[in-house]
Amino acid sequence: MSQRRVGLWLIGALGGVASTAVLGISALSRKLSDTTSLVTATPMFKGIDLDDWGGIVIGGHDIRRSSYLEAVRDLQQRSNVFNEALIQACQPDLDKWSANVRPGTVLGSGSTISKLADMPEAKRVSTPREAIERIQADLREFKAKNKLDQVVVANVSSTEPVKELDEKYDSILRFSASLEAKDAAIPASALYAWATLDLGIPFINFTPSLGASFPAALELAKERKTTTCGKDGKTGETMMKTVLSPMFAHRNFKILSWVGHNIFGNRDAVVLDDPVNRASKIQTKDKVISSIVGYKPQTHVSIEYIESLDDWKTAWDQIHFKGFLDTKMILQFLWQGCDSLLAAPLLLDIVRLTLLAQRRGEVGILSHLACFFKSPMGCDEHDFFKQMDLLAAYVDGVR
Repeated sequence: MSQRRVGLWLIGALGGVASTAVLGISALSRKLSDTTSLVTATPMFKGIDLDDWGGIVIGGHDIRRSSYLEAVRDLQQRSNVFNEALIQACQPDLDKWSANVRPGTVLGSGSTISKLADMPEAKRVSTPREAIERIQADLREFKAKNKLDQVVVANVSSTEPVKELDEKYDSILRFSASLEAKDAAIPASALYAWATLDLGIPFINFTPSLGASFPAALELAKERKTTTCGKDGKTGETMMKTVLSPMFAHRNFKILSWVGHNIFGNRDAVVLDDPVNRASKIQTKDKVISSIVGYKPQTHVSIEYIESLDDWKTAWDQIHFKGFLDTKMILQFLWQGCDSLLAAPLLLDIVRLTLLAQRRGEVGILSHLACFFKSPMGCDEHDFFKQMDLLAAYVDGVR
Protein backbone atom coordinates (compact mmCIF):
# COMPACT_ATOMS: atom_id res chain seq x y z
CA MET A 1 0.00 0.00 0.00
CA SER A 2 1.22 3.48 -0.87
CA GLN A 3 1.53 6.35 1.62
CA ARG A 4 0.55 9.03 -0.90
CA ARG A 5 -1.83 11.82 0.09
CA VAL A 6 -4.67 11.99 -2.41
CA GLY A 7 -7.83 14.06 -2.55
CA LEU A 8 -11.36 12.90 -3.34
CA TRP A 9 -13.55 15.84 -4.32
CA LEU A 10 -17.25 14.97 -4.38
CA ILE A 11 -19.96 16.80 -6.35
CA GLY A 12 -23.07 16.32 -4.24
CA ALA A 13 -20.71 16.02 -1.28
CA LEU A 14 -23.35 15.77 1.45
CA GLY A 15 -25.77 13.38 -0.24
CA GLY A 16 -26.41 9.78 0.76
CA VAL A 17 -23.84 8.13 -1.53
CA ALA A 18 -21.11 10.65 -0.75
CA SER A 19 -21.60 10.66 3.02
CA THR A 20 -21.71 6.85 3.09
CA ALA A 21 -18.50 6.67 1.08
CA VAL A 22 -16.85 9.20 3.39
CA LEU A 23 -17.91 7.27 6.50
CA GLY A 24 -16.57 4.14 4.82
CA ILE A 25 -13.18 5.68 4.11
CA SER A 26 -12.87 6.76 7.74
CA ALA A 27 -13.96 3.35 9.03
CA LEU A 28 -11.57 1.51 6.72
CA SER A 29 -8.65 3.77 7.60
CA ARG A 30 -9.33 3.19 11.31
CA LYS A 31 -9.74 -0.57 10.71
CA LEU A 32 -13.28 -0.46 12.08
CA SER A 33 -14.75 -2.23 9.06
CA ASP A 34 -13.82 -5.08 6.77
CA THR A 35 -13.62 -4.77 2.97
CA THR A 36 -16.86 -6.57 2.05
CA SER A 37 -18.33 -5.22 -1.24
CA LEU A 38 -15.02 -3.72 -2.40
CA VAL A 39 -13.91 -5.25 -5.69
CA THR A 40 -10.42 -3.78 -5.29
CA ALA A 41 -10.03 -5.80 -2.07
CA THR A 42 -10.39 -9.13 -3.91
CA PRO A 43 -7.43 -11.38 -4.83
CA MET A 44 -7.54 -10.01 -8.40
CA PHE A 45 -5.81 -6.86 -7.14
CA LYS A 46 -3.16 -8.49 -4.97
CA GLY A 47 0.16 -6.72 -5.51
CA ILE A 48 -1.41 -3.71 -7.31
CA ASP A 49 -0.30 -0.34 -5.94
CA LEU A 50 -3.68 1.07 -4.88
CA ASP A 51 -4.08 3.98 -2.48
CA ASP A 52 -4.40 3.27 1.20
CA TRP A 53 -7.59 4.49 2.88
CA GLY A 54 -5.62 6.48 5.41
CA GLY A 55 -4.07 8.64 2.70
CA ILE A 56 -7.38 9.97 1.33
CA VAL A 57 -8.55 13.52 2.11
CA ILE A 58 -12.17 14.51 1.39
CA GLY A 59 -13.61 17.74 0.00
CA GLY A 60 -16.45 18.69 -2.30
CA HIS A 61 -19.27 20.88 -3.53
CA ASP A 62 -22.89 20.85 -2.42
CA ILE A 63 -25.88 23.15 -2.76
CA ARG A 64 -27.38 22.35 0.66
CA ARG A 65 -26.25 23.37 4.14
CA SER A 66 -25.23 20.34 6.17
CA SER A 67 -22.18 18.42 7.40
CA TYR A 68 -20.97 14.86 7.10
CA LEU A 69 -22.01 14.08 10.65
CA GLU A 70 -25.52 15.47 10.03
CA ALA A 71 -25.80 13.62 6.71
CA VAL A 72 -24.71 10.30 8.21
CA ARG A 73 -27.03 10.67 11.22
CA ASP A 74 -29.91 11.63 8.93
CA LEU A 75 -29.41 8.48 6.86
CA GLN A 76 -29.05 6.41 10.05
CA GLN A 77 -32.33 7.70 11.46
CA ARG A 78 -34.34 7.49 8.25
CA SER A 79 -33.05 4.14 6.97
CA ASN A 80 -31.85 2.36 10.12
CA VAL A 81 -28.28 1.89 8.91
CA PHE A 82 -24.83 2.40 10.49
CA ASN A 83 -23.70 1.52 13.97
CA GLU A 84 -23.75 4.40 16.46
CA ALA A 85 -20.35 3.41 17.87
CA LEU A 86 -18.92 3.52 14.34
CA ILE A 87 -20.26 7.05 13.75
CA GLN A 88 -18.81 8.28 17.04
CA ALA A 89 -15.41 6.74 16.30
CA CYS A 90 -15.33 8.35 12.85
CA GLN A 91 -16.67 11.75 13.94
CA PRO A 92 -13.23 13.46 14.05
CA ASP A 93 -12.72 12.67 10.36
CA LEU A 94 -16.27 13.68 9.45
CA ASP A 95 -15.89 17.03 11.21
CA LYS A 96 -12.48 17.69 9.66
CA TRP A 97 -13.64 16.88 6.12
CA SER A 98 -16.87 18.88 6.44
CA ALA A 99 -14.68 21.98 6.62
CA ASN A 100 -13.54 21.25 3.05
CA VAL A 101 -17.06 21.39 1.53
CA ARG A 102 -17.78 24.48 -0.59
CA PRO A 103 -20.97 25.88 -2.19
CA GLY A 104 -21.60 24.33 -5.57
CA THR A 105 -23.62 25.71 -8.48
CA VAL A 106 -27.18 25.08 -9.66
CA LEU A 107 -26.57 26.80 -12.99
CA GLY A 108 -27.97 24.49 -15.66
CA SER A 109 -29.15 21.84 -13.18
CA GLY A 110 -32.88 22.24 -13.82
CA SER A 111 -35.71 23.55 -11.65
CA THR A 112 -36.19 20.44 -9.51
CA ILE A 113 -32.58 20.35 -8.32
CA SER A 114 -32.44 24.14 -7.97
CA LYS A 115 -35.31 24.00 -5.47
CA LEU A 116 -33.17 21.86 -3.14
CA ALA A 117 -30.49 24.57 -2.84
CA ASP A 118 -30.43 26.51 0.43
CA MET A 119 -26.96 28.03 -0.07
CA PRO A 120 -27.33 31.50 -1.60
CA GLU A 121 -23.83 31.18 -3.10
CA ALA A 122 -25.04 28.26 -5.25
CA LYS A 123 -27.26 30.65 -7.22
CA ARG A 124 -24.94 33.66 -7.54
CA VAL A 125 -22.98 32.84 -10.69
CA SER A 126 -24.44 34.24 -13.89
CA THR A 127 -22.39 32.59 -16.65
CA PRO A 128 -20.89 29.13 -17.20
CA ARG A 129 -17.43 30.72 -17.29
CA GLU A 130 -17.96 32.21 -13.83
CA ALA A 131 -19.12 28.86 -12.45
CA ILE A 132 -16.11 27.05 -13.92
CA GLU A 133 -13.65 29.59 -12.52
CA ARG A 134 -15.13 29.28 -9.04
CA ILE A 135 -15.03 25.47 -9.19
CA GLN A 136 -11.41 25.56 -10.28
CA ALA A 137 -10.46 27.99 -7.52
CA ASP A 138 -11.93 25.58 -4.95
CA LEU A 139 -10.06 22.62 -6.43
CA ARG A 140 -6.74 24.47 -6.49
CA GLU A 141 -7.17 25.58 -2.89
CA PHE A 142 -8.08 22.03 -1.79
CA LYS A 143 -4.98 20.51 -3.37
CA ALA A 144 -2.58 23.19 -2.11
CA LYS A 145 -3.99 23.46 1.43
CA ASN A 146 -3.87 19.70 1.99
CA LYS A 147 -0.54 19.12 0.18
CA LEU A 148 -2.05 16.45 -2.06
CA ASP A 149 -0.14 14.38 -4.59
CA GLN A 150 -3.26 13.74 -6.65
CA VAL A 151 -6.92 14.76 -6.77
CA VAL A 152 -9.86 12.99 -8.39
CA VAL A 153 -13.36 14.47 -8.79
CA ALA A 154 -16.48 12.29 -8.61
CA ASN A 155 -19.98 13.43 -9.50
CA VAL A 156 -22.52 11.81 -7.14
CA SER A 157 -25.11 14.59 -7.34
CA SER A 158 -28.78 14.32 -8.28
CA THR A 159 -29.77 13.27 -11.79
CA GLU A 160 -30.20 16.12 -14.26
CA PRO A 161 -32.73 16.20 -17.12
CA VAL A 162 -31.70 14.63 -20.43
CA LYS A 163 -29.67 17.06 -22.53
CA GLU A 164 -29.94 17.13 -26.31
CA LEU A 165 -26.54 18.24 -27.62
CA ASP A 166 -26.04 20.92 -30.24
CA GLU A 167 -22.93 21.98 -32.14
CA LYS A 168 -21.35 23.84 -29.20
CA TYR A 169 -20.55 20.48 -27.58
CA ASP A 170 -18.58 19.30 -30.63
CA SER A 171 -15.19 20.88 -29.97
CA ILE A 172 -13.10 22.73 -27.38
CA LEU A 173 -13.23 25.90 -29.48
CA ARG A 174 -17.04 25.96 -29.77
CA PHE A 175 -17.68 24.96 -26.18
CA SER A 176 -15.24 27.55 -24.81
CA ALA A 177 -16.91 30.26 -26.89
CA SER A 178 -20.30 29.42 -25.36
CA LEU A 179 -19.16 29.81 -21.75
CA GLU A 180 -19.69 33.59 -21.68
CA ALA A 181 -23.39 33.42 -22.56
CA LYS A 182 -25.89 33.64 -19.71
CA ASP A 183 -28.41 31.62 -21.71
CA ALA A 184 -25.98 28.83 -22.72
CA ALA A 185 -28.09 26.24 -20.81
CA ILE A 186 -25.09 24.00 -20.20
CA PRO A 187 -25.85 21.32 -17.55
CA ALA A 188 -24.11 21.79 -14.20
CA SER A 189 -22.52 18.33 -14.48
CA ALA A 190 -20.82 19.42 -17.72
CA LEU A 191 -19.50 22.58 -16.04
CA TYR A 192 -18.02 20.52 -13.20
CA ALA A 193 -16.52 18.10 -15.71
CA TRP A 194 -15.02 20.89 -17.83
CA ALA A 195 -13.55 22.67 -14.81
CA THR A 196 -12.02 19.41 -13.59
CA LEU A 197 -10.55 18.17 -16.86
CA ASP A 198 -9.19 21.61 -17.71
CA LEU A 199 -7.02 21.37 -14.58
CA GLY A 200 -5.75 17.94 -15.65
CA ILE A 201 -7.75 16.22 -12.89
CA PRO A 202 -9.62 12.95 -13.58
CA PHE A 203 -13.43 13.16 -13.61
CA ILE A 204 -15.74 10.30 -12.59
CA ASN A 205 -19.44 10.53 -13.48
CA PHE A 206 -21.36 8.20 -11.15
CA THR A 207 -24.69 9.65 -12.39
CA PRO A 208 -26.72 9.46 -15.63
CA SER A 209 -26.15 13.22 -16.14
CA LEU A 210 -24.11 14.55 -19.07
CA GLY A 211 -20.83 15.08 -17.22
CA ALA A 212 -17.89 14.62 -19.58
CA SER A 213 -19.73 12.47 -22.13
CA PHE A 214 -19.58 14.91 -25.05
CA PRO A 215 -16.94 15.35 -27.76
CA ALA A 216 -15.48 18.65 -26.54
CA ALA A 217 -14.89 17.29 -23.02
CA LEU A 218 -13.25 14.13 -24.35
CA GLU A 219 -11.05 16.28 -26.56
CA LEU A 220 -10.13 18.37 -23.52
CA ALA A 221 -9.27 15.27 -21.47
CA LYS A 222 -6.79 14.17 -24.14
CA GLU A 223 -5.33 17.65 -24.49
CA ARG A 224 -4.83 17.96 -20.71
CA LYS A 225 -3.60 14.34 -20.53
CA THR A 226 -6.16 13.21 -17.97
CA THR A 227 -8.95 10.65 -17.74
CA THR A 228 -12.70 10.27 -17.35
CA CYS A 229 -15.19 7.45 -16.85
CA GLY A 230 -18.91 6.86 -16.29
CA LYS A 231 -21.92 6.91 -16.56
CA ASP A 232 -24.33 5.93 -13.77
CA GLY A 233 -23.09 3.49 -11.14
CA LYS A 234 -24.45 -0.05 -11.62
CA THR A 235 -25.62 -1.10 -8.18
CA GLY A 236 -28.81 -3.18 -8.21
CA GLU A 237 -31.56 -3.95 -10.72
CA THR A 238 -29.50 -3.07 -13.78
CA MET A 239 -26.61 -5.19 -12.49
CA MET A 240 -29.05 -8.11 -12.30
CA LYS A 241 -30.10 -7.43 -15.89
CA THR A 242 -26.48 -7.60 -17.06
CA VAL A 243 -26.01 -10.85 -15.12
CA LEU A 244 -29.24 -12.62 -16.14
CA SER A 245 -29.43 -11.55 -19.80
CA PRO A 246 -26.31 -13.57 -20.76
CA MET A 247 -27.96 -16.68 -19.27
CA PHE A 248 -30.99 -16.27 -21.54
CA ALA A 249 -28.71 -15.70 -24.54
CA HIS A 250 -26.48 -18.72 -23.81
CA ARG A 251 -29.42 -21.05 -23.19
CA ASN A 252 -31.18 -19.72 -26.31
CA PHE A 253 -34.31 -18.69 -24.45
CA LYS A 254 -36.25 -15.89 -26.17
CA ILE A 255 -37.01 -12.96 -23.87
CA LEU A 256 -40.46 -11.66 -24.81
CA SER A 257 -40.76 -8.88 -22.25
CA TRP A 258 -38.91 -7.55 -19.25
CA VAL A 259 -40.75 -5.29 -16.80
CA GLY A 260 -38.98 -3.59 -13.90
CA HIS A 261 -40.67 -1.52 -11.19
CA ASN A 262 -38.42 0.50 -8.86
CA ILE A 263 -39.63 2.16 -5.67
CA PHE A 264 -37.64 4.17 -3.11
CA GLY A 265 -37.94 7.33 -1.05
CA ASN A 266 -34.61 9.11 -0.60
CA ARG A 267 -33.61 12.55 -1.93
CA ASP A 268 -32.62 11.04 -5.27
CA ALA A 269 -36.15 9.67 -5.56
CA VAL A 270 -37.56 13.14 -4.92
CA VAL A 271 -35.59 14.44 -7.90
CA LEU A 272 -36.49 11.42 -10.04
CA ASP A 273 -40.16 11.97 -9.25
CA ASP A 274 -39.93 14.77 -11.83
CA PRO A 275 -40.53 13.09 -15.23
CA VAL A 276 -37.91 15.30 -16.88
CA ASN A 277 -35.18 14.08 -14.52
CA ARG A 278 -36.50 10.52 -14.46
CA ALA A 279 -36.05 10.20 -18.22
CA SER A 280 -32.24 10.30 -17.79
CA LYS A 281 -32.30 7.39 -15.34
CA ILE A 282 -34.69 5.26 -17.36
CA GLN A 283 -32.55 5.81 -20.45
CA THR A 284 -29.51 4.19 -18.82
CA LYS A 285 -31.50 1.38 -17.17
CA ASP A 286 -33.48 0.31 -20.24
CA LYS A 287 -30.94 -0.32 -23.00
CA VAL A 288 -28.70 -3.06 -21.63
CA ILE A 289 -30.90 -6.10 -22.38
CA SER A 290 -31.12 -5.70 -26.16
CA SER A 291 -27.38 -5.04 -26.41
CA ILE A 292 -26.68 -8.40 -24.76
CA VAL A 293 -29.27 -10.68 -26.38
CA GLY A 294 -29.10 -9.10 -29.85
CA TYR A 295 -32.79 -8.26 -30.29
CA LYS A 296 -35.30 -5.89 -28.70
CA PRO A 297 -37.84 -7.45 -26.33
CA GLN A 298 -40.71 -5.35 -25.03
CA THR A 299 -39.37 -3.55 -21.97
CA HIS A 300 -40.78 -1.25 -19.35
CA VAL A 301 -38.95 0.53 -16.52
CA SER A 302 -40.73 2.56 -13.86
CA ILE A 303 -39.30 4.58 -10.99
CA GLU A 304 -41.67 5.72 -8.27
CA TYR A 305 -41.18 7.85 -5.18
CA ILE A 306 -42.44 6.03 -2.07
CA GLU A 307 -41.42 8.17 0.88
CA SER A 308 -41.62 5.51 3.60
CA LEU A 309 -38.93 3.35 1.96
CA ASP A 310 -36.33 6.12 2.09
CA ASP A 311 -32.94 4.67 1.03
CA TRP A 312 -34.16 1.09 0.76
CA LYS A 313 -34.59 0.81 -2.98
CA THR A 314 -36.82 -2.08 -4.00
CA ALA A 315 -37.05 -3.49 -7.52
CA TRP A 316 -39.51 -6.11 -8.72
CA ASP A 317 -38.77 -7.55 -12.16
CA GLN A 318 -40.75 -9.98 -14.30
CA ILE A 319 -39.12 -11.64 -17.30
CA HIS A 320 -41.52 -13.35 -19.69
CA PHE A 321 -39.63 -15.70 -22.00
CA LYS A 322 -40.22 -18.44 -24.54
CA GLY A 323 -38.76 -21.90 -24.15
CA PHE A 324 -38.90 -25.21 -26.02
CA LEU A 325 -41.95 -25.88 -28.21
CA ASP A 326 -43.13 -22.29 -27.86
CA THR A 327 -43.79 -22.70 -24.13
CA LYS A 328 -43.96 -19.35 -22.34
CA MET A 329 -42.40 -19.15 -18.89
CA ILE A 330 -41.71 -16.52 -16.25
CA LEU A 331 -38.78 -15.57 -14.05
CA GLN A 332 -39.36 -13.01 -11.30
CA PHE A 333 -36.96 -11.52 -8.79
CA LEU A 334 -37.12 -9.03 -5.96
CA TRP A 335 -34.09 -6.89 -5.18
CA GLN A 336 -34.01 -4.74 -2.07
CA GLY A 337 -30.91 -2.94 -0.93
CA CYS A 338 -29.88 0.25 0.81
CA ASP A 339 -29.05 2.40 -2.18
CA SER A 340 -26.21 4.38 -0.62
CA LEU A 341 -24.56 1.28 0.82
CA LEU A 342 -24.68 -0.44 -2.57
CA ALA A 343 -23.25 2.59 -4.37
CA ALA A 344 -20.53 3.76 -1.96
CA PRO A 345 -18.15 0.78 -2.29
CA LEU A 346 -18.41 0.91 -6.09
CA LEU A 347 -17.48 4.58 -5.96
CA LEU A 348 -14.45 3.80 -3.77
CA ASP A 349 -13.31 1.10 -6.20
CA ILE A 350 -13.60 3.49 -9.13
CA VAL A 351 -11.71 6.21 -7.26
CA ARG A 352 -8.78 3.91 -6.44
CA LEU A 353 -8.59 2.63 -10.01
CA THR A 354 -8.84 6.13 -11.47
CA LEU A 355 -5.99 7.35 -9.27
CA LEU A 356 -3.95 4.33 -10.39
CA ALA A 357 -4.65 5.12 -14.05
CA GLN A 358 -3.52 8.71 -13.61
CA ARG A 359 -0.23 7.63 -12.02
CA ARG A 360 0.32 5.31 -14.96
CA GLY A 361 -0.10 8.21 -17.40
CA GLU A 362 -3.31 6.94 -18.99
CA VAL A 363 -5.35 9.41 -21.02
CA GLY A 364 -8.97 9.54 -22.14
CA ILE A 365 -11.85 7.19 -21.27
CA LEU A 366 -11.14 4.40 -18.76
CA SER A 367 -13.22 1.84 -20.65
CA HIS A 368 -11.93 -1.07 -18.53
CA LEU A 369 -14.15 0.24 -15.69
CA ALA A 370 -17.31 -0.65 -17.66
CA CYS A 371 -18.40 -3.24 -15.08
CA PHE A 372 -19.13 -0.44 -12.59
CA PHE A 373 -21.53 1.53 -14.82
CA LYS A 374 -25.00 1.17 -16.34
CA SER A 375 -24.00 3.17 -19.43
CA PRO A 376 -20.22 2.75 -19.66
CA MET A 377 -18.32 5.33 -21.67
CA GLY A 378 -16.05 3.99 -24.39
CA CYS A 379 -17.46 0.45 -24.19
CA ASP A 380 -20.45 -1.14 -25.94
CA GLU A 381 -20.21 -4.35 -23.91
CA HIS A 382 -22.94 -4.75 -21.26
CA ASP A 383 -22.50 -8.43 -20.37
CA PHE A 384 -21.32 -8.25 -16.74
CA PHE A 385 -19.02 -11.25 -17.04
CA LYS A 386 -17.34 -9.96 -20.19
CA GLN A 387 -16.97 -6.57 -18.50
CA MET A 388 -15.25 -8.25 -15.56
CA ASP A 389 -12.93 -9.98 -18.03
CA LEU A 390 -11.99 -6.54 -19.40
CA LEU A 391 -11.12 -5.38 -15.90
CA ALA A 392 -9.12 -8.54 -15.18
CA ALA A 393 -7.18 -8.15 -18.43
CA TYR A 394 -6.36 -4.56 -17.51
CA VAL A 395 -5.14 -5.58 -14.05
CA ASP A 396 -2.96 -8.31 -15.57
CA GLY A 397 -1.44 -5.65 -17.82
CA VAL A 398 -0.60 -3.47 -14.83
CA ARG A 399 1.45 -6.18 -13.13
